[in-house]
Amino acid sequence: MRVPRGGAAVLPGVPPRSGVVVVPGAVVAVSGRCADSPESPPQPAADNATVSSRSAVRAADTPLTIARAPGGTALVGERLALPMPADRLKSLEERTRYSPAEVEEAVFARWEEAGIFSPRPEGDAGDNFSIAVPPPNVTGALHMGHALNGSIQDLLIRVARMRGRRAKWIFGTDHAGIATQVKVEQALAEEGKSKEDLGRAAFEERVWEWRREHGSTITEQFKRLGASLDYGDERFTMDAAYVKAVTRVFVDLFEKGLVYRDNYMVNWDPGTRSAISDLEVEQRLAEDTLYFVDYPLESGSGSITVATVRPETMLADTAIAVHPQDDRYTRLVGEAAVLPLVGRRLPIIADEYVKMDFGTGALKITPGHDPNDFEIGRSHGLEEINVIGEDGRLTEAAGERFAGLSTDDAHREVVAALRAEGLLSGTQPYSHDVPYSHRSGMRIEPLISLQWFCDMKQLAEPAIQAVADGRLRFHPERPWTKVYLDWLENIRPWCISRQLWWGHRIPVWYRGEEMQVGPEPPPGEGWERDPDVLDTWFSSALWPFATLGWPDETPALRAFYPTDVLSTARDIIFLWVARMVMFGVEFTGELPFTDVPIHSVIQAPDGRRMSKSLGTGVDPLDQIAAHGADAVRFGLLAMSSTQDVRFSADRVKQGEDLANKLWNASRLILLRVEEGVEPSPDHAQITEDRWILSRLERVGARTDELIDSFDMSAAALELYAFFWSELCDWYLELAKPRLYEEGADRTAVSATLLFALDRTLRLLHPIMPHVTEEIWSFLPGERVLLAASEWPAREPGRVDEEAEMRVGRAIAAITAIRRYRAEAGVTPSAVLPATLRAEGYEHLEGQIARLARLELSAEGEPVADVAVPGGALGLLASEDFDPGAVERRAAAERERLGQEIGRLRGKLANDRFVERAPAEVVEEERRKLAEYVRALERLG
Repeated sequence: MRVPRGGAAVLPGVPPRSGVVVVPGAVVAVSGRCADSPESPPQPAADNATVSSRSAVRAADTPLTIARAPGGTALVGERLALPMPADRLKSLEERTRYSPAEVEEAVFARWEEAGIFSPRPEGDAGDNFSIAVPPPNVTGALHMGHALNGSIQDLLIRVARMRGRRAKWIFGTDHAGIATQVKVEQALAEEGKSKEDLGRAAFEERVWEWRREHGSTITEQFKRLGASLDYGDERFTMDAAYVKAVTRVFVDLFEKGLVYRDNYMVNWDPGTRSAISDLEVEQRLAEDTLYFVDYPLESGSGSITVATVRPETMLADTAIAVHPQDDRYTRLVGEAAVLPLVGRRLPIIADEYVKMDFGTGALKITPGHDPNDFEIGRSHGLEEINVIGEDGRLTEAAGERFAGLSTDDAHREVVAALRAEGLLSGTQPYSHDVPYSHRSGMRIEPLISLQWFCDMKQLAEPAIQAVADGRLRFHPERPWTKVYLDWLENIRPWCISRQLWWGHRIPVWYRGEEMQVGPEPPPGEGWERDPDVLDTWFSSALWPFATLGWPDETPALRAFYPTDVLSTARDIIFLWVARMVMFGVEFTGELPFTDVPIHSVIQAPDGRRMSKSLGTGVDPLDQIAAHGADAVRFGLLAMSSTQDVRFSADRVKQGEDLANKLWNASRLILLRVEEGVEPSPDHAQITEDRWILSRLERVGARTDELIDSFDMSAAALELYAFFWSELCDWYLELAKPRLYEEGADRTAVSATLLFALDRTLRLLHPIMPHVTEEIWSFLPGERVLLAASEWPAREPGRVDEEAEMRVGRAIAAITAIRRYRAEAGVTPSAVLPATLRAEGYEHLEGQIARLARLELSAEGEPVADVAVPGGALGLLASEDFDPGAVERRAAAERERLGQEIGRLRGKLANDRFVERAPAEVVEEERRKLAEYVRALERLG
């Protein structure tokens, strides 16, 4: 049974005085269970609706609120409704300060107990709203990236829930193959053991034990942030149902000819003895040496010189390449050179890949140890030689002289040998990026290895088309749409196998020369499973639909797939976003999401990347402990943008100040309004009341617009400005005379203040959920949790242009007068006589006089004028006011500013200062100079 908005209803078959109340939008609940829950099918609205359970029985004077949270979370009111103790105002009066530590955990417990994070799987994805959380590693702890993205996603989920949609924030963790295996191997090493000592089966069980012990860490940390994830439906990329989905995808792709086994170039990590993904490779700037090596021509007519930073890899050279338009070498194309130290014949080939301005313009081609050389080698049919093994040491193919050496030792030995033979014609310093494993810390070796690959060309086509026809949108569109398309249009085969023990075992079976693909071994004896596991990103590519039960047709899959939004940073657009799109379309026929907002990467305050090893990390949990989760959420949202940003402690402090201001202003309102009055816009008759409702309507519409366009920073800052300035600094001050007047009818001001507070709390809730929920619990009337309440609907009729114009003029006038008083050095408590010679202030003169500390009169000769909209305010003679003081102060300030401007210009004209001082110091001096120039211009 539904109840019209703004009304209440009595359950059929329940006496009117039974104490059972239904709030707007309610769904009847019986026997302590929702009438339309899966366990208890919908009942007809007739005498069947009875209250029979002990938990549902209440005395007539303690009504049971039965409510439906937006999004279909139907719950018995004792779980969803807020407790309303008779002495709640006394409790509020005693709590003079807001303490996040005392509030946040208790508020989160209310949400969890109410079950609002776990919507029923009903309807379809068009009716509902869902986001699949980027699964944190099971090894992980909450870092600043999690905190920012979690705040963004939680904002979107909470808004959707309040807009009346079933909102599911899909939760789970990733098995994180390499990271987890490394953690467990480190623990074994401390015991003096290795994974080989345990054997594969025992090692896998040890990893599961580790996961059981540590896997909940990130979950509890997300709760500290206030994230409204569906914790009751947590998924793990190694649980049985997920393994089934991953296996199904691999087998299907194999049968389509898209998954195959081949020798191909991979990122090889000698530390973990495995191929790794691009995301697990970090580039480090190296100050290296560029060696110029002479390769004798086979004809004996001279030599061709090449430049290399890795002379040890020359032992695997199979050709020399030059650009076909390089006149220096065109005559040599088709000839051959002799590989120094080895004697191998190297054909001289032409290829447009070669950069004529690098080194000598001649490039040694080493297909076995360079990704670009590999591609050149395949296109020219060159031999592929590996002289570096999987252990990072040189192989027998390098020759007896160098076999067994580490790459560093081989580097020194090859350089020494070249010098000894007079083939090293020169060196020069060279700075370049060198790839290292994020996991082991060792240098990555590009190696040709027998691996499993996925051909991505066919899968990429619909992913490209989805962007081209506007079904998949990146926010902002530039540059990320182009970045996404460029990668897909030039996509290469994906190495999907990893030489690990922890992960999704490749479902391939071997017996001699036979090979079978499937989830189970073929009949018969002697079959052995492929020892490799799948790249973690392979299983992650299924995340939006496998978490909902695919390949089975589950209610959750029908209700919440496709999801709506995928929020992420730029670094995994290729590794995860594009692959989810490709797999989603391939296996479900639908895009996994339609909107991809790309958020900032939060840098350290000094502009470096956040890193524990560098000592530049800022722990969000420490920030939460110091300032509260709401302050951190606000700060991160406010400082974020589409560009990378430095962490700003000031923004977090701004969030903390806002939480305190919310508490203090709300407390003032709730303790001063007329008892028995409930929030309502219907009593707003005077100009100030109509003004605040109009401004509230505008900020609500603007908030909708900004959130729907994923501009979370602007949304947070505009709500901050509205609450702090318009509601508190102006409307609350304008309302105080009526609010404090003893014996007067305070109904209108009370109802309007409460309505403004009600709507402001709703708008701020998705950003700062804890403090708004706690304040909400003190508002008058029977209420459900704020997290389950309705989002403010747009009411364009509340926009009042006239009220905005009139109050806007009054605010401008008061501000101008206050500024003039400050410039004249008038004591703040002094009341100055004045005459208002301006139009458009009818019924607001008293407010202007009170807030600007004036005594207005119709007569008198002004000794000074203050320009205000529509005219001027004339200040009359007074012992509290010296009209000459303003000009004297202005003259002194002009002189001070002139001196500062001269000093800063001189400093910035000093080249030594600009070149040697830290960039941020120079920038700050430039900022101050511009600020002083503007201030001087204002003074005239």
